Amino acid sequence: MIIENAKYNKNIADENCSVQATIDGRTMSVPLDTNNTDYAEILKQVNDGYMLEDNDVRQYLTIAEAD
Repeated sequence: MIIENAKYNKNIADENCSVQATIDGRTMSVPLDTNNTDYAEILKQVNDGYMLEDNDVRQYLTIAEAD
């Protein structure tokens, strides 16, 4: 699975509510749900050093932040 251009989507309360990413060439919004296979893969890749973009600031997402 190739995940590119991953960044958080924010809700009206300015909280992270999903991840928008290009996955295998398709742009999609992935819910922050560990039961979602795409999100589980994003977490795996983050754990392996992949970074998400957050409002033009690149930062590591930890498993704890996702819970």
